[in-house]
Amino acid sequence: MNISRFRTLGLLGAIVLIALFFQYQNSAFLTPDNLLSLVRSMASLAMIAFAAQIVIIQGELDLSVGSVYLLAGTLLAVLWLGGGVLPFTLPFPVALLAAILIAVLAGLINGFFTTVIGIPSFIATLGMLSIAQGLALILSKANGFNPAYNVPPPTEASLSFFDFLGATRLPFNIPIQVLWLLIFFLAFKFLLGRTLFGFRSYAIGGNPEAAKVARLPIRKYRTVAFVLCAVMAAVASILDFSYTGSIGPSAGLALTFPVFAAVVIGGTSLLGGRGTTTGALLGALLLAMLQNGLAVLGVSAFVQLVFIGAVTILAVSLDRLSQGGMKLPWRRGNAGAERPVAGGTES
Repeated sequence: MNISRFRTLGLLGAIVLIALFFQYQNSAFLTPDNLLSLVRSMASLAMIAFAAQIVIIQGELDLSVGSVYLLAGTLLAVLWLGGGVLPFTLPFPVALLAAILIAVLAGLINGFFTTVIGIPSFIATLGMLSIAQGLALILSKANGFNPAYNVPPPTEASLSFFDFLGATRLPFNIPIQVLWLLIFFLAFKFLLGRTLFGFRSYAIGGNPEAAKVARLPIRKYRTVAFVLCAVMAAVASILDFSYTGSIGPSAGLALTFPVFAAVVIGGTSLLGGRGTTTGALLGALLLAMLQNGLAVLGVSAFVQLVFIGAVTILAVSLDRLSQGGMKLPWRRGNAGAERPVAGGTES
């Protein structure tokens, strides 16, 4: 059994134990309605995590996902509904395309400054975080948007399309977010496990020097990863906007850490070169389960933040220990020198 599967089984075991604990505390936890609510609430987090982990697998970080989420959703609302700084409106499909394109631009900028200019991705994406948030507030004049109360109201056709994206219920009352989650899970699992892009992403993050010697297109691949991450943030924003029916000036700003936490808890190495789509999904599920279960028990949102932070630190610590990345009395060697061990690729 390789390390990736061992970690996946361990994470599954932890999820089962947590679910049983919350069920013991409150018999409503494992009811179909609550489970569907749990999956719906984790869908956006997981979809962004699928793309964010590719950035980390390649040895980079993207801290701008929350602000890109806000910018994309805000641009869609301003272009479609009006009421912002722009003196015109556009048909919903055009506004939708513009929201995706602004995310593509954000990803390209992140990739350019990281791979061409040579700015560390931590700094480049931190700058994008501020830029995207500022642009969103300028566009919206710091206002919220709700199609149901917009004057003039949107057309019935555009409103139906908008509602379909995130507010539709499938047979058996299943939220459409479950379908979107499944589609993107399979797409990213295929991308990482069955394409040249996926194989080279692991190679670039696992051993950058060897990737340079092999003349892999590192700049191109890392830029594509940043673009994918930004686009998935935009997609999640659009789907959430549709589901909730509104978007405000602070939407998504608290999203960056949960995305990072889901990826790390799922087993993606911060050193690059290791991580799976299944792990990212399970990491998002564990986080959503903790939040949902603690909420069912009446635990405040502030205490939930403490739990999530503690679980994330524990996950990172276990990852570093497993790679010999800490100097401990029972470990010898150069701390931090090891690259990720084999066995952490998508299969």
